[in-house]
Amino acid sequence: MSDVKELLGRAAEHAGQPVISTEGVYAKAARVRWRRRATVAAAAFGVVTAGALAVPGLTAQPKEEQASVAAPAEPAGNSGRAKQLVELLPKGVGSVEQVSLAVIIKNATPQQAKEHPVGPLDGQYAVRRDGGVGYLVVGVMNGKQVGQKFGGIDPAANLCKPTNRERRPADCVREELPDGRVLTIWSDSMEYGGTPLWGHELVARLTLKDGGLLAVRDSTGLKNDTAQGPLLKNTPLTRAQLRTLMLSPELLPKK
Repeated sequence: MSDVKELLGRAAEHAGQPVISTEGVYAKAARVRWRRRATVAAAAFGVVTAGALAVPGLTAQPKEEQASVAAPAEPAGNSGRAKQLVELLPKGVGSVEQVSLAVIIKNATPQQAKEHPVGPLDGQYAVRRDGGVGYLVVGVMNGKQVGQKFGGIDPAANLCKPTNRERRPADCVREELPDGRVLTIWSDSMEYGGTPLWGHELVARLTLKDGGLLAVRDSTGLKNDTAQGPLLKNTPLTRAQLRTLMLSPELLPKK
């Protein structure tokens, strides 16, 4: 099976627009070949929402510039997304707010960070708990986008049994659901160096019957100076809780 090439080049789809995508934010973490395959579940499918919350951890800009970067707490067209997501999460997960990682990490403006979500709850969400800040990144790709990004590679390929001497993702579990969909969840230490630096996370991807994909990153947070707070001690969701979220129909576009 050939390499997955240019998975993180999604911003090029919007030529002529000053887009800074989530894929660009995670690009350096995808240098290792097996990692590029694994991050299909999130780096290639975690889309940037159409705005950003105020980000208290953003220290690289003067105060007046911060004011111009911050968008309304509920961006136009995305009203209530965080509240809708909270309804799907277990009690005790922490406080949840919608953010833009491109704004937090790259100092992008909301216009630069603007993308085109496919799923009703696509976006990045900060999860605050016990003094730490982690992130949930939700993204859906339709069948056409999957075909363009995979270049003929089967998105349902078994990541838990990689070929060509690739490294097996840690704690990888592949589940073939009764309706034909495939759910894969694994752990990632995120120890790849580069910028930004991330804490460990769980990653999940679900192949859809129409050829699309749903992916979620369940991250303990950022470790560099743009972080909104310390790492969470554990991922925002446990593996069982992440599985439940992945199977929630509310994350998928209505037909």
